[in-house]
Amino acid sequence: MGEKINVIMRIQTLLSAAGALALVLGSSAVAQAPAANPFPPVNQKYFDAASPTTADVDAFLKAIWGYDTNRSWQVMAIQKTPAPGVSKITIFVADKSQGNKVDSVRFFVTPDGKYAIADTVFRFGAHPFEDNAKVLEAEANGPAEGAASKKILFVEFADLQCPHCKEAVPTMEQLRKDFPDARFVYQNYPLTEIHPFAYKAAATGNCVAQAKGDAAFFTYIKDVFEHQEGLTDAMAESTLTNAVKAAGADPVAVAACAASPAAKTTLDGQIKLAEKLGVDQTPMLAVNGHLMPLGGVPYETLKQVIDWDLKQEGVK
Repeated sequence: MGEKINVIMRIQTLLSAAGALALVLGSSAVAQAPAANPFPPVNQKYFDAASPTTADVDAFLKAIWGYDTNRSWQVMAIQKTPAPGVSKITIFVADKSQGNKVDSVRFFVTPDGKYAIADTVFRFGAHPFEDNAKVLEAEANGPAEGAASKKILFVEFADLQCPHCKEAVPTMEQLRKDFPDARFVYQNYPLTEIHPFAYKAAATGNCVAQAKGDAAFFTYIKDVFEHQEGLTDAMAESTLTNAVKAAGADPVAVAACAASPAAKTTLDGQIKLAEKLGVDQTPMLAVNGHLMPLGGVPYETLKQVIDWDLKQEGVK
């Protein structure tokens, strides 16, 4: 049926170009970093799996990538997965010949430490998205628009400082037109390791929704995306203030709200939901529980998948 390829050779081949990396492994460009230090600090909370070790991963990457003197990498996470003994590895990769642009790569290692799997771990069976659908229906409580019914539930996980999330705005707008009977929920998932202003932008947005309603929230994020280049040390505060004003909310009151423990609790809950579902990149779309990356997929293909999913559920 299908050609069987040695996993190590497959990873070596697929990761030879950033385009293949993003398309096949679900990786994403995460930063344009300074040449001297292209990677963010390692956070030990993302190393909860007993094996493999960082040294094991480094040895594997050296074996397949050591020939390329332009390429450098950093092991960013070795995490447990729902599959017993299977570990998820996340690394950041930079290429000096490409200006040290950093990309993320994810793969999985089997319990015996002998095989790497360059795909995600997902549920098997005739209804593989059913569990996710139940979780999202119960817990995806971010700002929403569209239908009141959750029979067709679109949940977008996004980061307001993520360039790919900004690029996905036209896709989401087209989905709203093509699926007028769907309910669209926005779940904040700020990638704080690589986007320093994403958390504050998300907390501010939640407070706009709290003060002025969901419609104001969508006005706010539209303005943030339109002025995303302003999320810098020098301009972030004014960029967010202007977006709050565009949404019709009071910047002083919203800023106080965003700095409160309650706002942190709300946002941390949204982040935990994304992690619970295995969301590991942005933008990510869940359609009745089916998680699919929004980046790098032609709209026609995305719509075809969604139409098929809904047909299988008997939803017209």
